[in-house]
Amino acid sequence: MKLIIVDGLDGVGKDTHAQLIKEYYEDKGYSVKTRSHPSTDTFFGRNSKKALLGQGMLNKIKASMFYALDVLHSIRYYYHRGDHDIIIMVRYLMGTAYLPTALVKTGYTFFEHFVPTSPYMFFLDAKPETLFKRIQERENMEIFETLEALERVRIKALSVATSWNIVDTSGSIEDTAAHIQNMLKLLDKKMEHEDTVSS
Repeated sequence: MKLIIVDGLDGVGKDTHAQLIKEYYEDKGYSVKTRSHPSTDTFFGRNSKKALLGQGMLNKIKASMFYALDVLHSIRYYYHRGDHDIIIMVRYLMGTAYLPTALVKTGYTFFEHFVPTSPYMFFLDAKPETLFKRIQERENMEIFETLEALERVRIKALSVATSWNIVDTSGSIEDTAAHIQNMLKLLDKKMEHEDTVSS
């Protein structure tokens, strides 16, 4: 099974581009499952989302804790595999960037040992000002969705995204989607070549 990870800060277009990736592979005849976190179909996801809409340090801790448990719960879809050729995980390892700065790299490394990773890991990026403008158009803003928080979290996320495919989403959805598709084509060719060599 191919694992594709789509991550990034709030307002960067994760769900939009995950859906476009899903459609890209479905058009090629693949069966694709998407899991977006925090999910709405688990206790952990619902409680993480509830905490994100709250205020204060306690809700930040609860949001992070339930988020991590929600992601771990979703890993079963990867290991059980089922009838799907590809699984797309939206909001995944980069939740660790919301930890205090001193804990980010340790938290990322620790979490990385508990979840599967992939060459198909995409960190969607844009300047905090761009993200904040997009977020302000929403009906409800979450606890981490201030300009200051976006600036801090972006620095922390980029510090651990050294092995990720980083994609600038500042442009149009169409241009970004085309760029991601080109990256997918290159990755697919690379993986096919490595499979051929190893066999």
